[in-house]
Amino acid sequence: MRRVLAVAGAIAVIGVGTATAVAQSQMEMNAQAGSALQKSDAQLNAVYNKLRARISDAGKQKLLAAQQSWLRFRDQECEFETSGTLGGSIHSMMVAVCLTRLTDQRTKDLDRLLNCQEGDLSCAGL
Repeated sequence: MRRVLAVAGAIAVIGVGTATAVAQSQMEMNAQAGSALQKSDAQLNAVYNKLRARISDAGKQKLLAAQQSWLRFRDQECEFETSGTLGGSIHSMMVAVCLTRLTDQRTKDLDRLLNCQEGDLSCAGL
């Protein structure tokens, strides 16, 4: 039952906000999930680079270390979360959906730092 709900949720997530045709086969759903991940990754890179351009050299080193740690966390978290689909044709889609979700959240977190108000002490010294 849990797996059926996860699959239905993943399909719903992929279909939301897309102007493309609804995927009919697993291969099409995998491709859509991969495309969504590429888009999320591009958005993350854009925000990361904007943030990097605004901070000191010491801050850049800390940001790089944090980003590398976050990438390891993201990949390991999704490996864990999708372990129930390992070996199935849906697995790559489930991994991409997980990676996209966590990447979108990281983008929001970095964007918050990029757009901090003056005096906000949670702004990483920007």
